[in-house]
Amino acid sequence: MDLPIVVGVDGSEAGLRAVDWAADEAALRGLPLRLVYASLWERYEGEALAEDLDRPSEQVRAEDVVAAAARRAARRRADVKISTEVLPEEPEYTLVRESRGAALLVTGTRGRGGLAGALLGSVSLTVAGHAHCPMIVVRGDRDDRARPGQHGRVVVGVGDTPAASETMRFAFEEARRRGAVLEAVRAWRCPAHETTDHPLLAGEPARLHEQHAVDALEAALKEAPDDVVVRRRTVEGHARTVLVGASRDADLLILGARRRPRHFGLQLGRVAHGVLHHSDCPVAVVPEPV
Repeated sequence: MDLPIVVGVDGSEAGLRAVDWAADEAALRGLPLRLVYASLWERYEGEALAEDLDRPSEQVRAEDVVAAAARRAARRRADVKISTEVLPEEPEYTLVRESRGAALLVTGTRGRGGLAGALLGSVSLTVAGHAHCPMIVVRGDRDDRARPGQHGRVVVGVGDTPAASETMRFAFEEARRRGAVLEAVRAWRCPAHETTDHPLLAGEPARLHEQHAVDALEAALKEAPDDVVVRRRTVEGHARTVLVGASRDADLLILGARRRPRHFGLQLGRVAHGVLHHSDCPVAVVPEPV
């Protein structure tokens, strides 16, 4: 049985952008779409009943939100099989659990009450740090509408993961599905203590670090399929700044996240945090096994 693409919905504009994006991705992959709403309404409403109804008012609202999201997804992609679920649970817990049986997990940048243009919401950030499958955080345009890829460019950040990493395999597949160019980016910096004022050595430390970045790109891309067009780019600077810059005019930015022993799920580093907060395009976080 094909694993579904799971999208977290909550009635927010960011959540609706995520539904649009997830529906497009489900059609692209030929997979079913599962819409999940999680809220702890029972904790706050107890046995209180909505007026003239036998269910808590928040549950009624949740079911309406999910139904509206399902109609929206069906209008966008009529060929995608859609299922829904409403659960009285913490959204972070629910989405992490759902990720165990999903091909892909999709969320918006923030939930209800988030300010337009605000940084990434706590639910998406927490889930991105613990999901068991690749997760995409959808960052939409200012008019709150997700648009299908129109730039023909997928970016993957190359770090210190093995060449045959899950991140690179995911990047190759995403570029192939979209018929997009895959741009592999590696940031590099020359530490201040390695600089020298000697005229015969000027620039040598920088060249060594840049060559290390070139070698890392070659190692990561050695298994690139023949049917994917790949561009290699090394850039001097902080990885967060470089990757956020690369996200402009991109359809998707892909990052790897490595599991750490004795920790639950993934622990996102500073680079991933910065990119998730400031990227100009959707960001995919791919879990890497130890």
